[in-house]
Amino acid sequence: MRGFFLVLKAEIVRSWIITRRYWFRTLTGIIVGYGMLMALIIGFMSRGGMDAVAPADAPPTTVVTEQAAPPPGVPGGLVSDPTKATRYVLGFIIGLFAFGIVGLFTQGLQGMAQMGVLEQLCLSPHGLVTNFLARSVVGGVNTIFSSGIMLWLITWTLRGTLYWDWVAAPVLLALTFINLLGFGFMVGGLVLVFKQTGQLAIIVRLVLFGLALFAEEGLLHGHWLMTAFLHMLPVTDAAICLKYVFIQGQGVATGGPVTSVFAFEAPYCFYFLILNCVVWTGLGIVCFKVMENHSRHKGTLGAY
Repeated sequence: MRGFFLVLKAEIVRSWIITRRYWFRTLTGIIVGYGMLMALIIGFMSRGGMDAVAPADAPPTTVVTEQAAPPPGVPGGLVSDPTKATRYVLGFIIGLFAFGIVGLFTQGLQGMAQMGVLEQLCLSPHGLVTNFLARSVVGGVNTIFSSGIMLWLITWTLRGTLYWDWVAAPVLLALTFINLLGFGFMVGGLVLVFKQTGQLAIIVRLVLFGLALFAEEGLLHGHWLMTAFLHMLPVTDAAICLKYVFIQGQGVATGGPVTSVFAFEAPYCFYFLILNCVVWTGLGIVCFKVMENHSRHKGTLGAY
């Protein structure tokens, strides 16, 4: 444990030096990311607004859905129900988050193998798991920080459409990272054994991206086997909880009673998320260690 904190301290110092030296890159990345996501949200909403307008040659009997007033700070002509658009856009953001975390392992390990530093990490007294866990934690904190700033800016811009909670949002983003950490370790272990796993890694990342995009609470109201299967998947509960906080405002948007995402009530997504964090992280680290030992015994650990 002491070795992990020593490596973590070194990674924090290294990350802070890089961030301070290349602060312009960090700042422009947040600004460009915010602009692209806002354009995506406005595009989704505007497309919905266009679909709600009747064509010019429509017969008089055609019923046109009346459009609701746009939220404050957003141009007119938007979709009358922006919840659907924001749900997909928020799922898109969560999917990118999952995409990046898994890529942190696959691309990171391949890069270290190419540079010839992978064997040096394995020969260090702290071991490869400790080193990579510390690196992933620091990288995850940076990702959570930048993603949190972008989400806060978006919720501030779309007041009344998206909501921000200073307690729930950081906690859920951190748990989402931990939830995906074990999955990243498993995919990273495959890189140690099979080296070239680019196609498999892309498929896994796209599956996680799709789960984050389409996950919603309505999917949990089906057969109990399907519900259990969805709870077992690594990103389903995280996406549902985040959408509940950001889109429904924990009940504010629906006008009903405000229920915290931490409440012990059905469908218990927050507590399934905690369970998934424990199970997937433990399973991922064990699989990574087994594959590392296998590659070490085969003598192909540092090969690329």
